[in-house]
Amino acid sequence: MNGNKRYGKDKLRTKRVKLLAAICLVAVGAAVHAIDWPVTGVVPTSNFAQNDGGAPLLGVTFAYEGPLYAAEQGEVIFQRNVAERVSGLPSPLGSWVAVDLDNGLVSIYARYGESEAAISSHIEKQQIIAQAGKSGANEHETGGFYFSFFDRKEHRWINPAVIINPMPDTRPPQIGTVRLKSTESGLINLAQTRTIKQGRYAIFAEADDTIDGGMRPLAPNSLAAFVNGAEAGTLLFESFSARDGLLMIYRNELVSANRIYAEPNAYETGEFWFSRGIATLELIIGDRAGNARTASYRIIVE
Repeated sequence: MNGNKRYGKDKLRTKRVKLLAAICLVAVGAAVHAIDWPVTGVVPTSNFAQNDGGAPLLGVTFAYEGPLYAAEQGEVIFQRNVAERVSGLPSPLGSWVAVDLDNGLVSIYARYGESEAAISSHIEKQQIIAQAGKSGANEHETGGFYFSFFDRKEHRWINPAVIINPMPDTRPPQIGTVRLKSTESGLINLAQTRTIKQGRYAIFAEADDTIDGGMRPLAPNSLAAFVNGAEAGTLLFESFSARDGLLMIYRNELVSANRIYAEPNAYETGEFWFSRGIATLELIIGDRAGNARTASYRIIVE
């Protein structure tokens, strides 16, 4: 009997290790080398999938002063300069340009300052698009810009860090407050109590990553939850699909982003039925560079 228990634990441990290795492998190997970041040596102030007060951010923002370069060549399919006052309606993107990179992938540069007047229908890689600045919903007093990718064929927003080589990062991500939530008990902070009643709970975790040289916390690349070795959910922050006016994110299957981001500054990582006894909740968090961290919580279920 003890041998069977040991075999079962080893098998579950192997499963978690394989998942962690797969997360790191995808993080390191998925980038497309042909496309570059619009600026080099500049750390983002916020990134894709970040919990922006209860909603996901669909691109990357930079605080930066200087020229903004084309990440790849393509055809300009839309350009808006707020100085031209094309419309009386305000735009959260401010001044922005969309460039078709072929195969339905569109790069979007937004919230910058002055556009280059010489922009034609075709843009070459590393061509200056604009000067970083302040327009639209740009939160930086000194100015900056916003950068994102949209796949027109699949109707989804794609994490730029999936397409472009990840920025240098040796710091593992951090796991903050972890809470359980049920319709009966509300939010339970596991830092304050480890005793819960039997039932189904959603698992909310605060998680962030800090890139080398950066000061602001960023969203991680993946977040997985296990209860007694069984997978409760694995979030991959790689894309958001647009379905019938809703944003959907992959967590074992497509799930509404409204659900995942229901709690500001946290992510609903999974859900699980906690039976009476002792339960072990384990979280595994990974970033695009392949760094990872784990945390575990021993819970008494009454």
